[in-house]
Amino acid sequence: MTNPVRLFAEFLGTLFLLTAVVGSGVMAESLAGGNVALALLGNTLATGAILAVLITIFGPLSGAHFNPAVTLAFVIRDEISRGEASLFVVVQILGGILGTWLAHAMFQIDWLQFSTHARTGPAQWLAEAVATFGLVMTILGTLRTRPSAVAPMVGLYIAAAYWFTASTSFANPAVTIARSLTDTFSGIVPEHVPAFIAAQLVGAALATWVFRLIDRRLAAEVDSGDNS
Repeated sequence: MTNPVRLFAEFLGTLFLLTAVVGSGVMAESLAGGNVALALLGNTLATGAILAVLITIFGPLSGAHFNPAVTLAFVIRDEISRGEASLFVVVQILGGILGTWLAHAMFQIDWLQFSTHARTGPAQWLAEAVATFGLVMTILGTLRTRPSAVAPMVGLYIAAAYWFTASTSFANPAVTIARSLTDTFSGIVPEHVPAFIAAQLVGAALATWVFRLIDRRLAAEVDSGDNS
């Protein structure tokens, strides 16, 4: 049976993540004077920082996925059951939506709205696959070498990926769904969400597969050394 604390941690963490993503986008755009690069920088810094904080807080409770693509990676690795993973995804999506609405409430804008910010096309889809591959790579690689560094490494990776991907690195199906419900700086047209999510899941699955091969190779080398 799934521990309710784990579900609440995933819900609350994703809620605060989206509050930060959407809220910082609104604030940054309002202060940037039309300078999109400056607005994106503000959005980037807030997102990377809140991720480091939330993973530090909730990592010991739930693993701090806050992301169905990350949850998928741990399902593939048999580190979470499919039943619990399904519940994680539900609360991640709910938390993301409520976090978006909370940001709207704080900035006194209509809480129910749909984005008109188009984000689509092969380059954007490839960018999301790359962004999510890199995120899962960061998590799995850091867990193997320096588990205590996962929080800052994820925050730094996402901050970087905002700038080196054409899509500004959503890399998270729950985030993507929630951001379709805000017609602000960070939004995405609802019709463009399914392709983003498909690309994200492909990227996550591919990264997990690559790291499975790496782990097997490392294990084989250890066994070979022990037998020599």
